[in-house]
Amino acid sequence: MIRVLVVEDDPLAAEAHRRYVERVPGFAVSGVVHAGADALRFCERTPVDLVLLDLYLPDGHGLAVCRALHASRRQVDVIAVTSARDLAEVRSAVSAGVVQYLLKPFTFASLRDRLEAYARFRDRAGQDGEAAGQSDVDGLIATLRTPELGGSLPKGMSQETLQAVSDALTGAADGLSAAEAAAQTGVSRVTARRYLEYLAENGLAVRRPHYGQVGRPEVRFHPAS
Repeated sequence: MIRVLVVEDDPLAAEAHRRYVERVPGFAVSGVVHAGADALRFCERTPVDLVLLDLYLPDGHGLAVCRALHASRRQVDVIAVTSARDLAEVRSAVSAGVVQYLLKPFTFASLRDRLEAYARFRDRAGQDGEAAGQSDVDGLIATLRTPELGGSLPKGMSQETLQAVSDALTGAADGLSAAEAAAQTGVSRVTARRYLEYLAENGLAVRRPHYGQVGRPEVRFHPAS
């Protein structure tokens, strides 16, 4: 079993991440904490293989936790789970030793793909012997890459469009209707509705009726808190 520590300051998000991890065969959640200092203390007393790490924590930046873990020489890997889209932040995360970077909001399938890729990486990295050449090294690093877009989504859906709809939803202070999502992402209203419903079914969005007009209420989608 790969032992995972979930570090997330939002209790609802932390619980969702815990449930997601425990749905993936071969992974077990060792604990859930809500602050960086708690994460470091947990790793001092409990064996952990992988940290699912939010970067915005109440007591500091998640990358400080990552650097502290590496400085302690513990064999702990980190997957950053964050809403931070700044490419400078991504570069800093790579420099700090983060092995995967997953943007919120994300689906179970997106996290599962990264966890499965990480498991393959650990399996290959744990084998005895030396690399025969560059191709072996490249193959090891390639195992951290996730499958092709849409590989684990329902038929007819793509990861690229899902990410576009997720991004539009995240940036909508008052939520989105299917028509608004379609206008922002360039897909049809029916397609936008399908992706919004998918996010809702996976706990990443919530449906709320909007009574701004006379007649049938409009359904609007909001990011899950």
